[in-house]
Amino acid sequence: MKKLFTAAALVGLSAAASAQGTVNVICSVQAEWCNVIATVYARTTGTRINMSLKGSGEALAQLIAEKDNPKTDIWFGGTGDPHLQAAEQGLTLEYKSPTLAQLHPWAQQQARQSGYRTVGIYSGPLGFGYNPELLAKKKLPVPKTWADLLKPEYKGDIQVANPASSGTAYTMIATLVQLMGEDKAFDYLKALHRNVGQYTRSGTGPIKAVARGETAVSISFVHDGPGEKMQGFPVETVTPGDGTGAEIGSMSIIKGARNLEAAKKFYEWALTPGAQELGAANKQFQLPSNANAKLDPRIPDFKKIRFINYDYAKYGASAERRRLIARWEKDVNSLPR
Repeated sequence: MKKLFTAAALVGLSAAASAQGTVNVICSVQAEWCNVIATVYARTTGTRINMSLKGSGEALAQLIAEKDNPKTDIWFGGTGDPHLQAAEQGLTLEYKSPTLAQLHPWAQQQARQSGYRTVGIYSGPLGFGYNPELLAKKKLPVPKTWADLLKPEYKGDIQVANPASSGTAYTMIATLVQLMGEDKAFDYLKALHRNVGQYTRSGTGPIKAVARGETAVSISFVHDGPGEKMQGFPVETVTPGDGTGAEIGSMSIIKGARNLEAAKKFYEWALTPGAQELGAANKQFQLPSNANAKLDPRIPDFKKIRFINYDYAKYGASAERRRLIARWEKDVNSLPR
């Protein structure tokens, strides 16, 4: 309880606030973060919050299924591509927050590209997780570039998620296509396939396997590493020196929301520095979108990472995503390992 009210003070809200109705939220970040958001917001505003935890792909599917009768007011977190697809399909509401000027340029760009139907709330770079103890035992070097992952000594020792179910893995494909060109990127993915021991359903699955010594290397968002390390697992992260992409975790108000005013109040709260600092307080180390948020030292230093000029509008479009995943299924996933 003491921790909750400390967090509430951090957010700068009054615990004596009057009741603010109800808001229904789909939350697509880690469960602990979702639960703390729900508890802190409810206790500090008096708002009843119904929180449903779903991956971003599952969340988008629900919004499509409920298009004519939405049961959700707001969608918080998860890779930005499905949010852009929801915006493209008219599932989310245009809303230009007065807080936009406080956000990093990449978060404002996400809003502009969607016609202000979504906004960036955090960002995290794509890279590699590795288990230093397992690498030492197998006498394997730390991979430092995308090309390193193709070395035969890594055969069977790499895990990555399946892009059909994971935003992390789709970000990998889109990154490689932009870095290398599409045909060369798929040649790379075919070669990488020989070294992949398992394609997981979840984007966090590979780095959890690395942390527990089940595989040596993962392709992951590097902000997922510190939380595993804090639990005592041997895991380190690195971003490829030849360039990488990043996710823009997003937030959207659902078109036809039953509790629109309550949804807007939650939206504005979620963009405040204090609310965004709850991520790191719950072992989630993405870069907050509000430039005034205090940064935990375990958040990746974006100034030291070589980023590609990721085209979020193009690769967040539904047709492009379907096309690239279909090509991956046909050209890569069908191959023997």
